[in-house]
Amino acid sequence: MNDTIQNVTDTLTDSDIMASAAQNLFSTLSEGRVDQESLNVFINKLIDLSVAFGGKLIAAIIVFFIGRWICKHIQNVVKNLMIRKSVDTSLTGFINSLVSVILNFTLIIIIISILGIETSSFIALFGAAGVAVGMALSGTLQNFAGGVMILLFKPFRIGDYIEAQGYAGTVKEVQIFNTIISTPDNKVIILPNGALSTSSSVNYSKESKRRVDFTFDIAYGDSFDHAKEVITEILKANKDIDTDPSYFIAINSLDASSVKIVVRVWTSGANYWNVYFDVTEKVYKRFTEDPKLNIPFNQLDVHISKD
Repeated sequence: MNDTIQNVTDTLTDSDIMASAAQNLFSTLSEGRVDQESLNVFINKLIDLSVAFGGKLIAAIIVFFIGRWICKHIQNVVKNLMIRKSVDTSLTGFINSLVSVILNFTLIIIIISILGIETSSFIALFGAAGVAVGMALSGTLQNFAGGVMILLFKPFRIGDYIEAQGYAGTVKEVQIFNTIISTPDNKVIILPNGALSTSSSVNYSKESKRRVDFTFDIAYGDSFDHAKEVITEILKANKDIDTDPSYFIAINSLDASSVKIVVRVWTSGANYWNVYFDVTEKVYKRFTEDPKLNIPFNQLDVHISKD
């Protein structure tokens, strides 16, 4: 009997042997007896499989921790290399995220292979699942493609002040799927890359200089030449205003209650708001203090005639 079982075990796999032994064992148990040979074969193969799988499991755990350390080390090497090569900061963060995904996926495949799972079947299953997930997460994939487009064409960089999707703020980070901006009042806004790459956006930091536009009103009868002199003095006293190109002052329109004066000056992007608020404040003070100038209010002349 032992020789017969041994010959069978030489031609069958461990799982087949365990299944056959379990079937014989359950058959004899249903008859109220125990087949000792089948029980011994079942227990021995169960122990062998447990020992073999336990060894694979321990090896997989060791490989996991070593692999995680290697992945982090590779990420640091890639990051430091891009820093030394002065790669754009937004591109550095994007590549680091992409390298992390690739390395961790490779580590998962290696661990599955160590555990004895057929990797080709797993990869095929993962590919099919990827197609299904891709269809379900089409918006997410669009955001990924948008992130790639942003990094390739660079409509903005980290540190730029932009306006897009109804929000305005400083770009803090360009991630795989989203771009993070910080508003002037310190709110964090997360913008999807897909919509950001396909819609209009304004980059206030792209150029080194920005033009500041003002509109000031004087009353009818006030001297435009005198108002122009006052405004010119204020502009010359502001050191943040560029002289090349020079400032521009002219009458813009004749409204119902006032004469509108347009003023255009150039300054660096960083000084835009300083110039805007400083000039506005000083023009108001000079116009209210100057007896020759008046800041007009809306008015309506009513003429009553007697028939």
